[in-house]
Amino acid sequence: MKAPTFALRPFLLEDTPLLAEIFRASIEELTADDYSEGQQAAWASGADDEEQFARRLGDQLTLIATMNGSPVGFASLANNETIDLLYVHPAAAGRGAGAMLVDALEKLAAARGAKRLTTEASDSAQDFFKKRGFVAQQRNTVMRGGEWLANTTMQKVLKETTR
Repeated sequence: MKAPTFALRPFLLEDTPLLAEIFRASIEELTADDYSEGQQAAWASGADDEEQFARRLGDQLTLIATMNGSPVGFASLANNETIDLLYVHPAAAGRGAGAMLVDALEKLAAARGAKRLTTEASDSAQDFFKKRGFVAQQRNTVMRGGEWLANTTMQKVLKETTR
């Protein structure tokens, strides 16, 4: 079976409802081994206010991974050096969409002069980031919707790009 072909495109405001669904599905189906149902529900509630979610996506450099023209994942870069959001629909997880999104954000961050890339990786995403050269810096606990969630600040030093 040949690997799926993904493409990248920028975020459009009309993508918001579908990206909110990908966000929730990813949390509900891909993080159960690391977070309780209460923690997952609190985390997923971050997309309940679609207007606020759209503003967060629009205020950052947000890329969408598509398969056959349909969004299957997205990632956002804040302040040119922080991967704020990275979510892939469970049906497309592990097939390369997330790696393609992170690679693209790395190239864009480096081209914009960033020396490093950081992320607050969920326990479920740590191995994914480790495979891409990110190194754990510190453990964190964050409050989301009345629940404490653990994550890890991870960092990758970027290679300088020649212009």
